[in-house]
Amino acid sequence: MFGNSANKITGKVNSQYNKIEYYFRLKKTNDSLVIANERLYNKLAQNYDIPDSVATKEVIDSIRVDSILQYRRFIYMQAKVVANSVTSQNNYAVLHSANASKMRVGMGVVDPVNAVVGVITEVSGNYAVVMSLLHKDTKISGKLFKTGETGTISWDGKNPDIITLSGISKGVKIAKGDSVITSGFSAIYPKGLLLGRISEIYMEQGTSNYRVLLRTGANFHNLEYAYAIDNSQQQEINRLLENTKKNK
Repeated sequence: MFGNSANKITGKVNSQYNKIEYYFRLKKTNDSLVIANERLYNKLAQNYDIPDSVATKEVIDSIRVDSILQYRRFIYMQAKVVANSVTSQNNYAVLHSANASKMRVGMGVVDPVNAVVGVITEVSGNYAVVMSLLHKDTKISGKLFKTGETGTISWDGKNPDIITLSGISKGVKIAKGDSVITSGFSAIYPKGLLLGRISEIYMEQGTSNYRVLLRTGANFHNLEYAYAIDNSQQQEINRLLENTKKNK
């Protein structure tokens, strides 16, 4: 009798131990997958530019891929999401990363499936603050994946699963389920990152445009990891834009 009871207790203890051991193995596996994703993203063809053969601009050799003479443009840096809000009008996420010293204000941020999360607004120590896509001041250029027309992505401050695409003409063929991606018209994001998929289409009164609602590509209720995207040409582009504004 005692032997049976002891075996039951031992079995329960072993079962609980196995669950705990499995949890830590799973967490370690998830962390490893995040690192592996970072490496894979940094090998994407869209993250490189082939240099112009007649260009005179020097390019740093340390980021060259010798086999095909390409130079890296976008670099992905992994981070852990340690805080995230979805219920206010101005939502933010906080990232913790060993790469934080390499991050800077204005960098785009995506989730592990390359869906847009937001833009870095502040960096300090090992942390970076991200202005979420779910922020009343968000304005991102979005593009219909099927037809190529572009519009503006914004958030109305209501449903944290829904964002709005405006500026799409009523003459454009669109349907529920169609994907909307980043246009590549800014220095923040590479072209082709998922913003969301069309969930509802309305005719705007008094205009020739649709009002298109999208279900966000990123799951803002369950953000655990993210990637900051460094466009190595962003600062140069920003300088050109600033000079253009000053000369007007």
